[in-house]
Amino acid sequence: MSKAASPKISVIIPTYNCSDYLSTAVESVLAQNYLNTEIIVIDDGSTDDTRDRLQPYLNRLRYLYQPHSGVSVARNRGIQEARGELIAFLDADDYFLPNKLTAQVALFTAQPQLGIVHSGWRRVDRCGNPLLEVTPWEKVPELNLESWLRWKPVLPSAMMFRRDWLIRAGGFDRRFPPAEDTDLVLRLALMGCEATWLRQVTVCYRQHPGSAMYKGLPQANSLAAVMDNFFSLPQVPMSIRLIEKRVRYNTLVWIGWYLYWTGHPQEMVHFLQKSWNYSPYLAVETVVHWVESFAEFSQDVGEVFDGDRLTQLPEWEGLIRWATGGSRFLL
Repeated sequence: MSKAASPKISVIIPTYNCSDYLSTAVESVLAQNYLNTEIIVIDDGSTDDTRDRLQPYLNRLRYLYQPHSGVSVARNRGIQEARGELIAFLDADDYFLPNKLTAQVALFTAQPQLGIVHSGWRRVDRCGNPLLEVTPWEKVPELNLESWLRWKPVLPSAMMFRRDWLIRAGGFDRRFPPAEDTDLVLRLALMGCEATWLRQVTVCYRQHPGSAMYKGLPQANSLAAVMDNFFSLPQVPMSIRLIEKRVRYNTLVWIGWYLYWTGHPQEMVHFLQKSWNYSPYLAVETVVHWVESFAEFSQDVGEVFDGDRLTQLPEWEGLIRWATGGSRFLL
């Protein structure tokens, strides 16, 4: 592709000290069979050998360095620099599967009103060994404001966006790391941005200690802040206001499970106590629902839930005393 040609797709790869995986990400884009593509790597102040690792590819991508400012700022810079009509994000530790870009472009071409095409993903370990195929459309067949809000099936590396919608939305909000992607999608849906599924697994989502999935407290607090911000917006329609309590309850229970799963039992108690204020169930039913939800969420990430391990935690025992008769107050 000549420098004067205008690409159809801009693939934006934000990276920060991720040189061990970055070459795999870049290679996965270069291997795509959709050729009218540009690659933009935003180096967010890396202190490792990122630039050296990219040296073999510098004539096939645009490399932009900035002082460390966070992934939202890096992605937003990529959006501003992009020349493509369509934007595909790829985190530096993830990588595309073959035909990803072609399949998503085909849906945009067939349905010009779309602003987002989402897809499934494969969870892999740090070496790329498969862990779990994630096909969210089985639980969330339609992507609209209510389903984004209820289920939050967001993974930027599996998505493609029309750039115009990202510009209109103002990009990612740096106040909400690492849940800034959920915030963006909710704002886009609220603006009327239409989305659909490409019912295909298109990207490998790498699981390792540094990945967003394991960020624990920051992820929990960020998602809670995103919910507070969303429901504070005056343009939220009445149909969504009517389900606010249920959405908040389910979100807080998920956060409770997530904190249990990432080893923060005391903080788990705090968020489950907060969920109590929104529970549609009676006291004992609420506790039963917490346990059932923990089992479901564990299954969603491919793990077997050990109920005995949970119930033997002293923090859980204290929570149950609180829920079934003790003085109820938020920690």
